[in-house]
Amino acid sequence: MSAAKIARLTDRGVVSVKGSDSEKLLQGLITNDLERLDGAGDHTGLHAALLSPQGKILFDFFVVRAAGSYLLDVAEAKAGDLAKRLAMYKLRADVTIADVSSQFIVFALWGDDAEPIGQTLADIRFIDPQSPALGLRLLAEGHLANRDLPPAQTASSCEYDAHRVALGVPEGGKDYEFGDAYPHEANFDLLHGVSFTKGCYVGQEVVARMQNKTVVRKRVVRISAKAPLTSGVDVLQGDAPIGRVGTVAGTSALAMLRLDRALEAQQRNQTLTAGGITITPDAEALTRYRATAEPSAAIRT
Repeated sequence: MSAAKIARLTDRGVVSVKGSDSEKLLQGLITNDLERLDGAGDHTGLHAALLSPQGKILFDFFVVRAAGSYLLDVAEAKAGDLAKRLAMYKLRADVTIADVSSQFIVFALWGDDAEPIGQTLADIRFIDPQSPALGLRLLAEGHLANRDLPPAQTASSCEYDAHRVALGVPEGGKDYEFGDAYPHEANFDLLHGVSFTKGCYVGQEVVARMQNKTVVRKRVVRISAKAPLTSGVDVLQGDAPIGRVGTVAGTSALAMLRLDRALEAQQRNQTLTAGGITITPDAEALTRYRATAEPSAAIRT
């Protein structure tokens, strides 16, 4: 049993999308399917991304319905840019798009008995769609900014990041660079962030090709070490960089990693290092990569 913890995520903002054409607009732009919210109840949200035409992630966010509009839980530093990007596609649609970060506080809530605490804080709450083990996300009204939370239950954003690391869940801007990573590389296919059955959206052809015809050789994976790790350093195979460390939680971290090179190192008994520290990639990630790579190699031969 683990006590419920709640952390205010000060680096998160909120964008509002409302109007009679809001669903149509978002459905034609984002990686996930808004129809998954139909009849799903108040505690349901989506994780999705807005891509470049080349299929790379420009923004990642959570989508939840609230009072006839959609609220997008996004990195605060990207909220204004996301609102502007969505407005580029608006044309004459009946949609109002606004950065409303000043009106909301975003919390993460996880552990046993998490739900009752959430009910005291906000009506807008949803189970994290990437993994139920992550807990709830809460969008609280701004007047709750100074609300006193029980000390035993209050956690820091760093503790929430450690929770993410333990579950292997990346976050844009921390574990992959916006404008540089494909959804598969950020594990959107593994963490329910993309629909492969909905209609077209920006970048959809690239995502479909990676799903059906490409071996994904680079992904965000968990790594571990016997000494504290450092965010932002390269992962090296000998002297060759094959990845970069993202969010760190002591001796564990997430890293964008070339899985083909990591598997090669494992097979050759080579050591991988990050900042001079020996690291071990997540075995499950390597096993999953091997399972997809070997059939492709057999077909080529």
